[in-house]
Amino acid sequence: MTSLLKKVILVVLTAALVFAATPVSNAYAQDGNPPKGELTPIRLEQVWARELKAYERLGRVFADIDHTVARLQARLDLAAQNGRDVTRLQAALDAFKAAMTSARPAYEEMSGLVSAHLGFDSNGKVVDALQARTTVREVGLKLDKIKSSMGGTGRALHKALKAIREERWPVHAPTASDS
Repeated sequence: MTSLLKKVILVVLTAALVFAATPVSNAYAQDGNPPKGELTPIRLEQVWARELKAYERLGRVFADIDHTVARLQARLDLAAQNGRDVTRLQAALDAFKAAMTSARPAYEEMSGLVSAHLGFDSNGKVVDALQARTTVREVGLKLDKIKSSMGGTGRALHKALKAIREERWPVHAPTASDS
């Protein structure tokens, strides 16, 4: 009987050790993708780089806008003197100039945020994630403000220019004799 008792005790102790060694809940390793919407340092750097590219593109537009508008206005005046109807294009240009004027303060505010680049080093790497999130959010808000200030006037001006160009030099489909 003692050998049977020893065997039962041995089986019970072995089972107890097996159950003690297995975890009660499942543990999973975190995959490489953080939860959607979470701004990791790598994601912050990507967003910052995209915002800097948009800022630089806007800077080139604002730096050259007076010259571009003056040149376009001169061509419109010349076309009007030659009897062409430029009212639609003139209205689009006027709306674009007004929108650029109203968007300039937001661009200048964004300029201060970009030059301070809080949370980022000079190479665009995150040094303080909390400040970097705040900077990215504020620059993004300024970009949205500029976009809403513009109200699609740049696209409308481009379409008006394209319509004038197509009216003057219509694009025709190639015929069999053209080939």
